[in-house]
Parts: sequence; C-alpha cells; structure tokens
Amino acid sequence: MTEITLHKDNDNSTTAISNRFIDEYMTNANGEFVKIYLYLLRCMNSPDCSFSISRAADKFNHTEKDIQRALKYWEKMNLLQLEYGQNDSIAGIYFLESQSAPREDDSVPLKKASPQPARKKSYSSAEMKAFQEKEEVRELMFVAESYLTRPLTHTDIQTLLSWYDDLALSADLIVYLLEYCIAGGHSSLHYMDKVALNWKAENICTVEQAKRNTRTHTKLHYAVLKALGIKGRNLITAELNYIDKWRKEYGFAQDMIIEACSRTILAIHQPNFEYTDRILASWKRQNIKTPADIQKADEAYHASKETERIRTTALKKAAAKTSAASRFNSFPQRTYNMEQLEAELLNAVH
Repeated sequence: MTEITLHKDNDNSTTAISNRFIDEYMTNANGEFVKIYLYLLRCMNSPDCSFSISRAADKFNHTEKDIQRALKYWEKMNLLQLEYGQNDSIAGIYFLESQSAPREDDSVPLKKASPQPARKKSYSSAEMKAFQEKEEVRELMFVAESYLTRPLTHTDIQTLLSWYDDLALSADLIVYLLEYCIAGGHSSLHYMDKVALNWKAENICTVEQAKRNTRTHTKLHYAVLKALGIKGRNLITAELNYIDKWRKEYGFAQDMIIEACSRTILAIHQPNFEYTDRILASWKRQNIKTPADIQKADEAYHASKETERIRTTALKKAAAKTSAASRFNSFPQRTYNMEQLEAELLNAVH
C-alpha cells in the first residue's frame, strides 16, 4: 500500500470548509468527488496525516481509478496540486490555501496566446544537485526563500527549476515573477506557475516585456471585460487604448467607466468601445463626474422628455381641431339673389 504525503499551506487543527467551496465548487461537483475531497481534508487533520489511494478506494467502495479521477478533478479546480514520483504514481497532494480558482481581478489572462507546453518535468535528486551548483540558480533559490519567507520544499525547488529549465525563463524574469505575484497578494507557487506558463505562451522573455504585459491585466480591465460581456479573449491594443483614454484623458473613475459600459449593452446589446467612448465623452462635456451627477442628468433628461411629450400631445390636439374646422368650411356655400326669388314667387301666384 503506497502512502501519499499530504501538505497544506496552514496549520489549522480542525477540518474546516470555506463558504466559497460550498457556494462555488460543491454544487457543481460530482457527489463522490466531494466525498473524496472532504475525506482528504479529514486525513490532513489526523495525527499521522497519511493517505493512500487503495485505502480510500476500500473506504468508499470505489476503484483506485475512481479516486484518481476525483483527485485530478480537484487539481483542475485549483484546490489541489498533485506531486508525482516514479512510474507517474501520485506521491504527494498539496492543499492550496485559497480554496479558490483565480478571480476576475487576478492577473491570469483569460485566453492563452498559444498552447501551453506539456507539464510537468520531474527532476531527479542528481539533476537538482547539478542545477544548484550554478551560482545563478543558488541565488535564485535564496531570493525565492526570501520572498516566500520560508524554506523551499522539494516541490518548490522542482517548480522553480521547471521555470528556469523547462520554460527557459531567465533568473531575472523569475525574480520579477515572484515580486509581481507576491505584490498582488499571491504567494502560492501553484498560482505563480500559471503565470509562468502564460508568459511562456505569450513569448515573454524579458522583465520589460513582462511589465508591459501586466498592464493588460489590471482590475479595471477585467471589470470592463465583465461589464461588456466579453469572454474567452484578452483586450486588443485599440481597446486598451480606449480604457487608458477614459482613465487618463477623461479622468473617470472605474465606477463611471463600468456604468458607461453597462449602458452600452442596454442600448445596443453588444460590446462596442466606440459607443462607450461617446457616452463618456458626452459626460465629460457636461461635467458629469460621479454617479450622483449621472442621476441628476438622467432626471433632467426624463423631465425634458415628459415636457416634450406634453407639448407634442397638445400640438397634435390643436392640429386635429384645426383640421376638423377646415373640413367643415371646405363645403361649397350657396349664394341667393333675393330680388330674383321674389319676382319668381309673384309670377307663380299670378
């Protein structure tokens, strides 16, 4: 029976389930997969902290393949990271602290520029030792420990070496990757690994290229994507330029930009940056800067529309009366010669 080592990002002694897991993951997952995940959490908090696929299969009356499918499902959901030993057998399971997939404001692109390389190469102890004989790699490991504020685990070293060797990222770029992710509140190497893969897919080779790339993944950009209903792709340069224009040239805050995007969808039912720009340009001309200003402008607009409606109705009624009178007066009127009528009447009597 192969024992699998379990790891986690914290030292909680209780079996706790986040509300986000219940709200976002449990409802859509296979019930048996949920059982396996809960069982894993329970094993993590047991004194010996051990787990095996065969024992789990016996406990739940499943096959070992069923257990493996469940583990790989949760890895796909970014709740676990599986570690592999010889013969590609699972040797470790790492619990990710956040229990959540990347959010919309996280800096992982929505669409990959090209297929990602197959993952993940495993390095032997001899290979790891050979790499660490390089001064550049030793410095990289030292910097990584400093940023992560903890000793590197075997898995950490494997991941760093995969960036350096398998993805061929430079040591400087890896250091910036660590800085960038940690500054954004993401200290998990599992999260960083996704960013590294995306950078490789987008042919990012230098720190300068990476800095330019991060410009496209700010919170505002993701908010615009969501408000306009754009899914499955990144913003193109022209669209990014519009957002920079709205933020820098027009000086609008995010809530105003998102409101303009929402009004675009309500008006034309499709994303259109030019239409959104016309809305924001109009607000700038009218000195509309806040949601309160928008409300006042809307109220004034609706009041003017109501006044126009009343005026138009009154004009239509007046036109209808004028038309009726005109039709009455259009009939030909008879004229009479009274002297001739009187003479004709007298002749008839005589």
